[in-house]
Amino acid sequence: MTETTDRISADGTTPGGSAGTVAIFGAGVMGETLLSGLLRAGRPAARLVITERRPERVAELTQRYAGVRILDNVEAAELADIIVLVVKPQDMGALLDEISDHVRPGNVVVSLAAGITTAFLEQHLPEGTSVVRVMPNTPALVDQGMAALSSGRHCLPEHMAEAVDLLRSCGRTVEVPEQYQDAVTAISGSGPAYVFYVIEAMIEAGVVLGLPRATATELVIQTLFGAATMIRETGQHPTVLREQVTSPGGTTAAALRQLDDHKVRAAFITAMEAAAARSAELSEQ
Repeated sequence: MTETTDRISADGTTPGGSAGTVAIFGAGVMGETLLSGLLRAGRPAARLVITERRPERVAELTQRYAGVRILDNVEAAELADIIVLVVKPQDMGALLDEISDHVRPGNVVVSLAAGITTAFLEQHLPEGTSVVRVMPNTPALVDQGMAALSSGRHCLPEHMAEAVDLLRSCGRTVEVPEQYQDAVTAISGSGPAYVFYVIEAMIEAGVVLGLPRATATELVIQTLFGAATMIRETGQHPTVLREQVTSPGGTTAAALRQLDDHKVRAAFITAMEAAAARSAELSEQ
């Protein structure tokens, strides 16, 4: 995986990247997240475009992001060097048909829409268009995202590098063959929801045991944050770290015995298999 270390210079270039206008199609949560991340990373506002049709949303974005142009889809496509598609999967076909005639040779098209394959993108774009498929996740909102990128048939190495630079503005990146994207969706795409689910359960347990909810929440969140930080910074396998906490006959051993008896580990694996299967179904649709 790649650390978020590259930053963009005043002329709009990145180490290993190139200058160019980035057009983000879709001003929803993820579209705005990417826009704000690029600005924080140093991308000049003059090189950023976002599309939005609702007047009230246009006014909101104009006030929040001075210097960023807000255009319609065709205008944005004609200006863009890098086209980033952040629309709902069911809206992707219509958007591609609308902008296809305005995509130029040398453009790179980056899709953040779940289940949209590179083959689908290539089918709706001019022959030879360089496309990249991305599965991001919601921690990108706080610059701690995890994005997996897969290249299309015509994607040049320099275009993949540009896509990686974009996603690094909101967290970390990893390049994977497209055949792994359903698994990625199940692990990191849906993964934050699993963690939130566990956090909810641990907080409720604290309340059941008599703790004030605010205290239980603080204990759980810091514990989860600390445990994740230990894995990253020590580089040790989670099994090793778990065993360090689990004294023979102690409290942790008693708790883990209950989790094993209730087949929690197997339930997590089964749940992620279901998520991957659903991702594959959506791609086929």
